[in-house]
Amino acid sequence: MLRLIPLIPLLPFLGFLFCGLAGRRVSRRAVSWIACGSVFAALLISAGAVLQLPAGRMEARAAPDRAGVHIDPEQRRVQVDVYDWLPLGPPPRPSPVGETGGAHSSASFDVSLSLALDPLSAAMVLVVTGVGFLIHVYSVGYMGGDPGFARYFSYLNLFTAMMLVLVLGANFLIMFVGWEGVGLCSYLLIGFWYEDVEKASAGRKAFIVNRIGDLGFILGILGVLGIFGTLDIHEVMSDISAGAAGLPGDLALTLIALALFTGACGKSAQLPLYVWLPDAMAGPTPVSALIHAATMVTAGVYMVSRCSALYLHAPAALGLVAVVGAATALLGATIGLAQNDIKKVLAYSTVSQLGLMFLGVGVGAFAASIFHLVTHAFFKALLFLGSGSVMHAMGGETDIRRMGGLRSRLPVTYWTFVTGALAISGIPPLAGFFSKDEILAAAWGAGRPLLWAAGTAVSLCTAFYMFRLVMMVFHGDFRGSREQEHHLHESPRFMTVPLIALAVLSIVGGWIGIPVSLGFLLGIPDVIERWLEPVLETVPASAGGVPAAGLLILAATAVAAIGIGSAVAFYRAGSDAPQRVARGAGPLYGLVANRYWVDELYDATVLRAYYGGCAAFEAIDRTVIDGIVNGLGVLAQGAGQIVRLVQTGFVRNYALLLLIGAVALLWYLISS
Repeated sequence: MLRLIPLIPLLPFLGFLFCGLAGRRVSRRAVSWIACGSVFAALLISAGAVLQLPAGRMEARAAPDRAGVHIDPEQRRVQVDVYDWLPLGPPPRPSPVGETGGAHSSASFDVSLSLALDPLSAAMVLVVTGVGFLIHVYSVGYMGGDPGFARYFSYLNLFTAMMLVLVLGANFLIMFVGWEGVGLCSYLLIGFWYEDVEKASAGRKAFIVNRIGDLGFILGILGVLGIFGTLDIHEVMSDISAGAAGLPGDLALTLIALALFTGACGKSAQLPLYVWLPDAMAGPTPVSALIHAATMVTAGVYMVSRCSALYLHAPAALGLVAVVGAATALLGATIGLAQNDIKKVLAYSTVSQLGLMFLGVGVGAFAASIFHLVTHAFFKALLFLGSGSVMHAMGGETDIRRMGGLRSRLPVTYWTFVTGALAISGIPPLAGFFSKDEILAAAWGAGRPLLWAAGTAVSLCTAFYMFRLVMMVFHGDFRGSREQEHHLHESPRFMTVPLIALAVLSIVGGWIGIPVSLGFLLGIPDVIERWLEPVLETVPASAGGVPAAGLLILAATAVAAIGIGSAVAFYRAGSDAPQRVARGAGPLYGLVANRYWVDELYDATVLRAYYGGCAAFEAIDRTVIDGIVNGLGVLAQGAGQIVRLVQTGFVRNYALLLLIGAVALLWYLISS
């Protein structure tokens, strides 16, 4: 299986080619089988390869370098070199500090198309292929009547393939190929219904905002190459961990870490580059689930965690990651409290949960953040697909104020959605409780009580707005039209079976890891941290002993219960509490409901300045550039008119001119 690792991204890519080139010539059933089957095959190969990464005793087989397969048993790492992509010479190595010639002697380097499977990439490929496969199956039912069926699945397969390239890439350049690939696919899928100007604009917005972050990512890669002389991620992180000679000072590492984090802010929707993610709801709902749960938005968390050694040696950058994550988490959580579009609530929930992951990364709890990334993929995909099932029944309606009473008409959707809401709220023993509790415990153990308080406030808001959704969508009286009520029905099996599977994962997924606080109480080591130990460097965090651990668990559970209970009390049938609170909050409610006017602020400052600059350059182009070009044309035309006076076409005129020339030449010779 280890030699088949290149097939993991290749199979979805072949599915993309088939659906894109032959999709219109074959039946939809064939497109469905190829698109879903390619991802399922990638899942099987991923599972088989991961099973060959046993904990601590993977055997280095005879001739380990045969066929380009390199096995590192101590690191539980397998690298497959497919071919030399850029054979530009031996990579420059850093020189000792103070030696003439600087950090490196030349700019030549080799870049091979290499894919690496280790505990971190193993977790990611299982999430991408597993959750991605369920989303593909769900899409068969959801997109069944769409005329762009084949085009949709070609984009979806390409998205999956690019994300797999990103997480399996053994060097920064291969990672960057996947990084840009998922950015392209997000543009294609968010703007899938491009006939609608608003949806096309949302895709364009996602593409442009991500390019801003990608500029930082490119600068970070160039910084890595300039200092370390190689783009191999494992080699760079090993040099940093070992304190190799010639390493730069804290400032250089901090600048590289900040540049890479800028790219992460774009992909993972952190302040100030989060604005594209809520607008990504313009795409089909399964696309929202894929982007928000299993692929694109997790890329930033993965990349920063992959570079854990770098960030631990750049504490200033790591502290900024924690602060930005906490601020983003609070921003997204508070905005989600007052949104009325079911997909927008989930979108801001994703922004908030990603901020929580970066909060964990910022306190050095990389394993806890990856754990939450995995569990979040389960319940957030479930919630998005559940919202798609509701929209399917409601004829595309997304306003929760026009729903209500769907519990009896959509029983499978209801119970699976409630499971996802409980999981993301952090109710034990569901998945979200374990992973979220571990991040909060890490913040407390790192001596960052303000960050712990911010994470706890986010948990409270999350529980409230999720059960606000549950109450307004599924309970009370139906508030939609009679036509909508007449057509209410449960979704087909292609849509409900993935919901059930994700609900099961949302229940049991948390048991793959034991959080720090619960580990203190039970005397059980953190399974996830032990699995990721060869890859991630962590700051040892203490929950403060058994009493503090118990208090952390009780606090997390109590906060979730308070949030759920408050939402149920506020939004029970006949309650006017939401209206009273909105009136009492006054401008504050308007500020939150209008998403802090961030988009309007960007329009009034950044975009207005940009458009003003464009207008100025357009004026310069028309007056100066076009003026010069047009002036040269007029000059040439005038010269031609003068020359035309001489070129008459009459022989006698030419003879006269010849005579005049001869006389003039003779006079010149005589006079000189």
